[in-house]
Amino acid sequence: MKKTWISIAVAATLWVGAQSAWAAQTPLLSPAQTQSAVAKATVRIIDIRDAKAYASGHLPGAVHAPYGQWRGPAANPGDLAPLDSLTALVQSLGLTPDTPVVIVSSGLDSTDFGATARVYWTLKVLGAKNLSILNGGVQAWSQAGLPLETQAVKVTASAWKPSVNEALVVRKEELVQHIQRKDAQLVDGRPAEFFHGETRHVAAKVPGTIEGAVNFDNARWFAKDQGGRIDVELVKSLAKSYPTQNNQSAVSFCNTGHWAATNWFVASELLGQSETKLYPGSMVEWTQDASLPMTHVPSRLAQLLIDAKLKAAAK
Repeated sequence: MKKTWISIAVAATLWVGAQSAWAAQTPLLSPAQTQSAVAKATVRIIDIRDAKAYASGHLPGAVHAPYGQWRGPAANPGDLAPLDSLTALVQSLGLTPDTPVVIVSSGLDSTDFGATARVYWTLKVLGAKNLSILNGGVQAWSQAGLPLETQAVKVTASAWKPSVNEALVVRKEELVQHIQRKDAQLVDGRPAEFFHGETRHVAAKVPGTIEGAVNFDNARWFAKDQGGRIDVELVKSLAKSYPTQNNQSAVSFCNTGHWAATNWFVASELLGQSETKLYPGSMVEWTQDASLPMTHVPSRLAQLLIDAKLKAAAK
């Protein structure tokens, strides 16, 4: 736990030091720190919002790569996208493993932050070394009175051929082994009603959670009045209650590896829990196989009621 608090202290110093020189390896950047990054030609700003939002105004020099391009197939967007498609994407953005990258989204809420965290994780899995997120996104940037531009940005493509770092990824088969050996803490990053089987993702087969998991809603890292900005004080106050600690193997999951990316980001990148991995397929993949162990699965009648509610909500 001592190492965890040291990590928090270091991270807090970096966050509040907005007036200090920008460092590419800082996981979270304030608008002021990001403004310093914009001035550096070697830094790549990646805007992951939709095309309309990007065209209406983006950070100076930001290239466009909407979130959907970073996701897996339609059957389960949580899956890691095929390596060939991710390779084409990072090459089109002119990236190399050493390119300093700042990922930017709208900053509207915790779910939006999850998108930036998932892109951050994906790039780290591919081997990118210098990654950051604009804390609070375009909303925080605009609130700071900083300029936006509307002209689309084009960059020279790179020849980077990344590979997948499996040390950051947990596949379904590996997770089954972790459960059997009881050698990893599983953290369900969804809201409590998902964890307790009171509802489910529309693409999941059944409600409930993976056997042995504990619940830590990813939204807890965000203050209600701060939109999609990670709250430093909350991170410091919640660190002791987070289910995993340093040197403990842990697996973060949710429905489609989106909300879970926020918990992974905070644990791995801010609290220094390097043994934390992400299960990208999450509950949508897990529930496709009825033989896999689960808890909090409701009765068949309760499941039918949940099905009816989901169908009604979809109309």
